[in-house]
Amino acid sequence: MKTSQIHPWLASRFISALLLASVFGLTGCISRPALNKQTFTFNTPTISATNVLAGDRVLGIRNLQIAAPFEGRSLVYRTGEFSYVRDPYAEFLGLPAEELLAPMRGWLHNSGNFIALTEAGSALKPNTLVEISVSQLFGDFRQPEHPAAVLTMRFIFFDAPNGVPGKAILQQEYSRSIPISAPNAAALMDGWNRALAEILAEVSSDFRAGLPKEVFENQLHG
Repeated sequence: MKTSQIHPWLASRFISALLLASVFGLTGCISRPALNKQTFTFNTPTISATNVLAGDRVLGIRNLQIAAPFEGRSLVYRTGEFSYVRDPYAEFLGLPAEELLAPMRGWLHNSGNFIALTEAGSALKPNTLVEISVSQLFGDFRQPEHPAAVLTMRFIFFDAPNGVPGKAILQQEYSRSIPISAPNAAALMDGWNRALAEILAEVSSDFRAGLPKEVFENQLHG
């Protein structure tokens, strides 16, 4: 990907930092300017209460992967058709895959689709597995007056009666481009959280739609 084009407002931040470095260097106070970094993480989406559980399904998260251009801690902004920049002043608390995993686990556990969510090394074995991949995670700042938070995720749920992936229950890609209030890191993170909530609500609905009807009939009349 080309990264030669630098967005004007981001370039101005670099110039300011360089000027500060020169001033402090001349006065002998410090060797580099103190950077005011912002750190962010994902929220666990709110879930509407449900009284119906999806049978006896125990879920295990097989993996959660993020595409290479977006797997680092720095937030990524798209500034042109083929140009992206990483913000050195705004980053996730940890790697984005790690930051996504906690809210994903919380949502899957409380969604009503599963009676339990297994942890690594647990004696409880899953009979359903999910693979999650993120192919897009960036702020679309190509038009600064119309910025957007972009999130694209793919979910594959498998039947796994012996803990081994078998038949796919659901295999679907979900994408959101959420308009945000300003082309900055805080607004972008808010947009990503809204996008995540919308995607997970759709995943839950699609997962239930893919299950045999008798699963819910047994729950209601059992």
